[in-house]
Amino acid sequence: MKIFSGVVVSKKMEKTAIVNVERVVIHPVYKKRIKRTQKYHVHDEMGTEVGEKVRFVASKPYSKTKKWKIIEIVGGKK
Repeated sequence: MKIFSGVVVSKKMEKTAIVNVERVVIHPVYKKRIKRTQKYHVHDEMGTEVGEKVRFVASKPYSKTKKWKIIEIVGGKK
């Protein structure tokens, strides 16, 4: 089970947070490092705030787009 970590960017829905995960990939030809970001809808029962770093893991589907659950809050707001 893979654990992702990212920053909460939106908290407008009830018990749902949108978490932005940033990763670095290397271009196959030019070998340049490129940042890639992806947003996940995450089930939130801990009451996180925008700007906090969180860790989340795959879980049962809560809705059509929400298949992740927050397991801990790593850091506070920036």
